[in-house]
Amino acid sequence: MQISEFQELMYNLYAHNDRKRGATATTLWLVEEIGELAEAIRRDDTDNIREELADCFAWIGALANLYDIDLEAAFLEKYPDRCPTCGKNPCICTD
Repeated sequence: MQISEFQELMYNLYAHNDRKRGATATTLWLVEEIGELAEAIRRDDTDNIREELADCFAWIGALANLYDIDLEAAFLEKYPDRCPTCGKNPCICTD
């Protein structure tokens, strides 16, 4: 699945709910999912990490749709096959 296909799926499934909820509440849901991901990582629970990563990705798609942002285009603009900080591939940043 391409990122654009994922984003369209999220739109078709959830855009009507996301618009009613709004960007602020949708962001809070994303933050909650990130907290659940952190907890799964703390427990080193690979199955739960997988699930929480998917949830985080879905909420990011929801936010992108609310702001009418093409995630694939935004990602490729920010990360054009090289590190946006040092400009190298692979990255040579120290942090």
